[in-house]
Parts: sequence; C-alpha cells; structure tokens
Amino acid sequence: MQDAQRQLSSLSLAVVLLAPGQRIAAANPAAEQFLGQSFRRLKDRALGEVIRFVEPRLAARLGETDAHVSARATNVVVTGQGPRRLDVTAAPVIDQPGWQVLTLHDISGAEAMSEDPAAGDDSVLRAPDILAHEIKNPLAGIRGAAQLLGRKLEGSDLALTGLIADEVDRIAKLIDQMQSLSRRTPQALAPCNLHEAVRRACSVIAASGTAPPIVEEFDPSLPPVLGNADALVQVVLNLIANAADACRNAPAPQVIVRTRFASGLQLHPGTDGAPVRLPIELRISDNGPGIDPALRDHVFEPFVTTKKSGQGLGLALVRRLVRDMNGRIGHDRDENGGWTHFRVHLPMASERRNGLREDKT
Repeated sequence: MQDAQRQLSSLSLAVVLLAPGQRIAAANPAAEQFLGQSFRRLKDRALGEVIRFVEPRLAARLGETDAHVSARATNVVVTGQGPRRLDVTAAPVIDQPGWQVLTLHDISGAEAMSEDPAAGDDSVLRAPDILAHEIKNPLAGIRGAAQLLGRKLEGSDLALTGLIADEVDRIAKLIDQMQSLSRRTPQALAPCNLHEAVRRACSVIAASGTAPPIVEEFDPSLPPVLGNADALVQVVLNLIANAADACRNAPAPQVIVRTRFASGLQLHPGTDGAPVRLPIELRISDNGPGIDPALRDHVFEPFVTTKKSGQGLGLALVRRLVRDMNGRIGHDRDENGGWTHFRVHLPMASERRNGLREDKT
C-alpha cells in the first residue's frame, strides 16, 4: 500500500487541507490545477483569498470547522479564473480541532462521468442517416477531381491532391461509422499514436490557409492510446477548427495543442463495465474571448452553437466519439490568462504495471 501523500496525488478530485483560520496547509496536484496556482503560492493563504463561495449560507457553514458539509452544483468564483460550478464537501479532521478537509469537484462545462444518454444525443446520430446519400455522392466527385489533378501536378502540389483524396476517404468512412453509431455498434479499438492523429488534423487545418498559428507542446514519451485512429483525427480536427474560429478576431490569434500525462487519474466504468483509467490528456487551447457563460454547461448538447451558420452538431459528435473510445472530454476557461481549454482524457493501450509517473508541470 502506497503512502497517503501518493494516494492523494493520484486523485483527480481537488483536495485541500485547511488549518485553523481556514488557511491552506496542503493541496494535492488536482487542487493546484483547479486553483491555477502551485502549492508554494497557496501555502498559508486564507481560503477566501483564492475562492469565494457565492451562496452565503454555504460560506457560513464552511466556517463552522466542526461541521460536515456537502453542497452540489454550487457557484463559486476562483481568483483569476472567474465563476465556476462545483460539488463541494468539507469535513473536520479527527482529533484536530479547527482543521478541515475540503474537496472540490468542478462540473462547469464538464460532461457527467456516468452514461446518461438524452433523447437529443440520439438525434445528432440520426441526422447522418438522412444525409449520408447526399454527402457521399459529391465526395466521390471531389475524390475523382483530386485524382485527375494529381496526374498533372508534382512535388508539394501533388501531395495536396493526395491529402484531399485521403480526407475524402476518411470522411466517407466517418459517415459509415456515424450510421453504425446510430445503431449503437461499438467502434473497433486498437493502439493509436495520438501525435500522428494530431499532426494529421493540423495538416488538414493548415491546408485551408486560414488557420492561426498552431503551437505543438507534445510529450514524446507518451505510450499509444487505446482508440480508433480515424475517430481521433475527427475529434482533433473538430476541436482545432473550433479553436481557430474562436480566436480568429483576437489581436494575436493562437491555438496550442498539448499532450501530457494528467496529474490526476480519472476512473470510470468502460463500455464493457470494467474500470478504465484515463491518464493521457490532450488539451486544445485558444486565446479567443471564450464561450458565452449561458452556454458553457450545454456546449456538448446537440444543436447548441454560438456560430450564426453553425448546426451545433460538432461537439456533440466529438463527445460521442470520445466516449466510444472510453474517454472523457470537458472544458474550462482561464480568465486570468485569457485561454479556453478543451481537454480530452484517454486510456493507454496497455497500463504500466509499476505505476504511472506524475506530471510535475
């Protein structure tokens, strides 16, 4: 059995130890990530300096250090980050008067970890059944035109026609997959190189000629993820395209794609009922103005969009594809830095028996 500190460090749930006077005495990595500060900056600070509870009764109840407190879906304001929605618990430390253990679970814009499909979730999957024939016919024409152009070109121009043909094939396959998904047929999963999927998506976005600079911050030591290669490309393509569109009017638009081992491991039942750990994180960030607060809790629902010409199906499809790979997706806003982050957490193709290394960043 590992020591308590290592166990706390492995939790994806933010845990804060409060000394008398509600001063921060300890915080696990998930709490550092949630509060946006290292423990060195948090140590000995009053809790009220870093997080404000909007509900006065909850704030007063938390001040009673001998009370057990539990609050669901309560509003807070995190210093430098703005409003968030949390599940909060607090409990006194046994035999240590004035000491408390506080847990914070961020549910702002995040999907539920349990599988609760709504009727609208299926509507996004029925739409491709209706449109599949109309989409596939012009795709075949596009592919044929690309092949004809390829006979007359060479060098980098020839590579672009190859990219067009490959993308047409992938989109056609995606339509077939979506029709299968509407019948709840599971995707075939296999070890995938996450970075190859990201670079493929980036090359497609770059070929459009309208994308802002895309910065790659990859951890080259990441092992393969368990997923579906084409679905991964589609997920990354949608998220990067959304990020690029979101920051298009920023003074210096930028999209950052980062991969890493997450500091806290998420655990949930997989499609076969077995526990699944999600230690690999793909984060796609943009420096646009952020999502309308009124829509933040609904962005993964079908037909929810901020675009005038959008259909609101892209993120709903992304969530379904990620879930079918036993992964999870959520988003958050860093008001202090001016960044919107979409985070995809995925399982490894094979878990390491000797434990996972921690990300110290």
